Amino acid sequence: MNLLRKLLFPLGFVYWMVTYCRNLFYDLGWLKSYTFSLPVIAVGNLSVGGTGKTPHIEYLVRLLQNKKVATLSRGYGRKTKGFILADERANAATIGDEPFQFYSKFKEVAVAVDADRRNGIEKLQELIHPEVILLDDAFQHRRVQAGFYILLTDYNHLFTRDYILPFGDLREPSIGKRRANVIIVTKCPDDISEIAMQNIKKELNVAVPIFFSRIKYDDFLWGWKEKVEVQHLIESKLIVAGIANPTGFVKFLKGEKDEVMLFPDHHDFTDKDIENILKTAKGRRIVTTEKDYMRLKGKIQEQSIGYLPITVEIIENQDELNKLILNYVG
Repeated sequence: MNLLRKLLFPLGFVYWMVTYCRNLFYDLGWLKSYTFSLPVIAVGNLSVGGTGKTPHIEYLVRLLQNKKVATLSRGYGRKTKGFILADERANAATIGDEPFQFYSKFKEVAVAVDADRRNGIEKLQELIHPEVILLDDAFQHRRVQAGFYILLTDYNHLFTRDYILPFGDLREPSIGKRRANVIIVTKCPDDISEIAMQNIKKELNVAVPIFFSRIKYDDFLWGWKEKVEVQHLIESKLIVAGIANPTGFVKFLKGEKDEVMLFPDHHDFTDKDIENILKTAKGRRIVTTEKDYMRLKGKIQEQSIGYLPITVEIIENQDELNKLILNYVG
């Protein structure tokens, strides 16, 4: 832990008190939460970023493909305000990179953004009449009370081993886990053992079901005019990533002759950034994450850049998780 965070420890106590009292006031009804008649599923985490919310939202979209689904996000990093329902004019600047990814992949899904989730849900009910709404990154948005909460925590950075901001990365005290209907431990290694899973369940110490998921990388790189098999891309390339935790992505792709350029999560690529990327690439293929591609699309020639999609796989008891969600949706 760096020196600055140690120096900010007293502020962490103040932040802990503020978030604890805020949640307590909602729990006691002193601050009003709004509920809705249709199924609302919130996916989020206790920590700041990097737990894999986007692929888990996509998992739910695929699971609920027989329903009329809408996603509602804040639209982090967008250059617009208020409620926006994605249409053919949408891009990462107008709705944010993750919502634009949803819109680009799932044309049958209504994708909306609004920092005011209550207003966003009401607008979706008025305009779209969805059968279920998926709230992206809304675990702390207490003004709306979802009917089903999915809490994500990174295998390598469990919330039980973290501290409150700014001393650590927790957005709220870990007692917030009590609001979860399901907890998913994400980004697990492929060879995670049964003993390791049981130990984590004991450590998390909750009464709700706990599941484990891992990242599955696509066999193909997309975005170029032709898709390219990952195993056949052996020439030197430039790997570009602007996500919260790029370690796994870089490790999966990097070869001996490859170069890597890393940017902050949700980075807004400027003309100078593009110039530096192209200069570093020196005519080589550029490979990025799907989320970054949404922000780089149109700024770099299509034939020069490709992206690697990811999905999540539930390691065991997938049918049980699906059943819990489908039973709630009805």
